[in-house]
Amino acid sequence: MKRQNDPSAPSKALYNWYPGHMAKALREIKQKLKMVDIVLEIRDARVPLASGNRALYEGIGQKPKLIFLNKMNLSDPEIVAKWSEWFEKQGEPFYFVDCFDKAAMKKAISMARNIVEKNRRECNPELMDSKAKLKMMIVGLPNTGKSTIINQLANKNATKVADKPGQTQIQQWISVDDHIELLDTPGVMPPMIEREEHGLWLSAIHAIPDDIAGEETVAVFIVKHLLARKSQEFLERFKLESFDISIDDALIGIAKVRGCLRQKGLPDLDRVYKIVLAEFRKGELGKTCFGLPPK
Repeated sequence: MKRQNDPSAPSKALYNWYPGHMAKALREIKQKLKMVDIVLEIRDARVPLASGNRALYEGIGQKPKLIFLNKMNLSDPEIVAKWSEWFEKQGEPFYFVDCFDKAAMKKAISMARNIVEKNRRECNPELMDSKAKLKMMIVGLPNTGKSTIINQLANKNATKVADKPGQTQIQQWISVDDHIELLDTPGVMPPMIEREEHGLWLSAIHAIPDDIAGEETVAVFIVKHLLARKSQEFLERFKLESFDISIDDALIGIAKVRGCLRQKGLPDLDRVYKIVLAEFRKGELGKTCFGLPPK
């Protein structure tokens, strides 16, 4: 069986996705920093560093910030524990969270408020006002869950939630309650993705649209990753006999189990790629993470 190309050696250029509205959004984020008390940077817990944005982070400067590592429910708990230790050593506030966990979200807001109040005490204690509104800016890569987090906090559909990255293209204020306001911002990608594997990771979690690298390239990468990680959920869901099989055999096995067959019993790989991408992103192929903390 021959696939259309060789996803094992993708071009760097495939993964550099930086539409014009993102450059504009980054400029506006910098301009509006003075209007907020703290920046919540939303990342994906499956790729804690690669789902960050150095240009965005540097633009925030000394403004108080809290790193939200969202989608913890889709992440490998053992690797998350290692990342937690690493972030602890960096000395910056962080929080691994499942944004659908109401109690966890309340704790996150409490953390943000404590960071802001500490900063106010250190900067100008005479201007401390316990009743002052907490104004937070939400930033991050596309599809890391910014809109869902805002809707959970506001307890309403305040923003549009879409599976396609890059949907939010304007900044808007959202009132959570009488004490909290959020400034939603468009997802902003790094201008340059320096490592090819990071482009694959971000494509797998759908921070980059599928038409940039191609569904085949990303789906094949995911299958290879899950075989290497020996994901039991992946094996059982597609009734594969062993992890010691080739990627092609895994794809053919998935096609047979899901009835993705053309005339003469040939596998319909385009349908297989879509199935792998959709079910991986829902967490149905097992909890996983890409990469380990730097040594």
